[in-house]
Amino acid sequence: MEDFDLVIRNGTVATASDIMQCDVGIAGGKVVAMGRNLASGKREIDAAGKLVLPGGVDSHCHLDQPMEEGLEMADDFRSGTISAACGGTTTVIPFAAQAKGQSLRAAVEDYHRRAEGKAVIDYAFHMIVSDPTEKVLKEELPQLISEGYTSFKIYMTYDDLKLNDRQIIDVLAIARREGAMVMIHAENADCIAWLTEQLEDAGLTAPKYHATSRPMLVEREATHRAIALSELVDVPILIVHVSGKEAIEQIRWAHGHGLRIYAETCPQYFMLTADDLDQEGYHGAKCICSPPPRDKENQQYIWDGLANGLFTVFSSDHAPFRYADPKGKMPGGKEVPFRYIPNGTPGLETRLPLLFSEGVGKGRIDLNRFVALTATDPAKMYGLYPQKGTIAIGGDADIAIWDPHKEVVIANDNLHHNVDYTPYEGVAVTGWPVVTLSRGEVVYDGKEPQGAAGRGEFLKCGLPDPARPRKR
Repeated sequence: MEDFDLVIRNGTVATASDIMQCDVGIAGGKVVAMGRNLASGKREIDAAGKLVLPGGVDSHCHLDQPMEEGLEMADDFRSGTISAACGGTTTVIPFAAQAKGQSLRAAVEDYHRRAEGKAVIDYAFHMIVSDPTEKVLKEELPQLISEGYTSFKIYMTYDDLKLNDRQIIDVLAIARREGAMVMIHAENADCIAWLTEQLEDAGLTAPKYHATSRPMLVEREATHRAIALSELVDVPILIVHVSGKEAIEQIRWAHGHGLRIYAETCPQYFMLTADDLDQEGYHGAKCICSPPPRDKENQQYIWDGLANGLFTVFSSDHAPFRYADPKGKMPGGKEVPFRYIPNGTPGLETRLPLLFSEGVGKGRIDLNRFVALTATDPAKMYGLYPQKGTIAIGGDADIAIWDPHKEVVIANDNLHHNVDYTPYEGVAVTGWPVVTLSRGEVVYDGKEPQGAAGRGEFLKCGLPDPARPRKR
């Protein structure tokens, strides 16, 4: 009688701390043994010459998020999680977004309806708090945190989402009391609005001027202010999608003063530049995101932060808007000024291969750091570790088997999202997952996605240790 449901043999297993040659035994969807010459399994995978890595945790992605009238995200929980699995990711954490005037709990309940019966891998929810009313602060937010929604995002920009400083302080105080992790989109809304008006008055409305309207200083100022508010309340925060040198300098200052400030970055900030928004015609709209990509020189600061520990989390910030779509990058079916182009780029499936190829493959980061940034530390940051984010006895058997030598030229036709483009079209990468397992079940076999829609389970998150205040 076989001891295991599945044994992965002869591979090189890597976690955030170790690299070892061993077999992995899986039973009941869990890792139950690691060692040499394990007993036989009902099924076996020979991973000789391959890397056996924890499945990725993409802790910042947008799927089927309610949008303003006339706009629609292209990926729902089915297409989005299929795409994630085919790129080696086994857990996603998208956003239950509260609209102004809406109950936060109603937003969470609506998001469960959107996810139900669709996901092929496991998922949790962050919340987006855009209207911190007395009821939200005193009742809904504390209750939802206690129910396993232990992280939420707030905005310092976008008129329909931004909070003022007093509101931010109130929300941070709740996070400190309840033990939740706060994510902050740090850009100065008033600076952006003024610059946008100046550009429009001068007739400068092409996609490339999106980057001009959001220079690094607007990210720097807001990052500085977010850090100051965090220090005032004495609560850790995570600054999301950090794009450049000037915000990095603010975060480094905070670290030097003992503050618990975490940072995240994304592939677009070492793969793209502002020049990618200056493509022929309207095609620069494909690369519009906020903050925008910076210049070539700035990319080295991103790599330095990935290597030296300034960044804790590496996410996709997948925001799936189709290009040639009246509900996407061409609202109403026409080319519009940059102010009205939906923000975001797709990247669920390409996140891990881009960092592996450009980072591990080119010696910028090592394999352990890759695992930490893409799986282990996101799981710790949001209360999912050690169930997710590592290969360890007792943890879920969420595993991606990588061929580190597989050469792939990225082409949208070969990706599995529901977006009609990728900003990385034609980019050659070395290293790609060839099998992805979610709780021991193959959800990608190297050729085609596997696993039934709805097999993915919702994850309640614990209170994350990184959210503990210093308690001065």
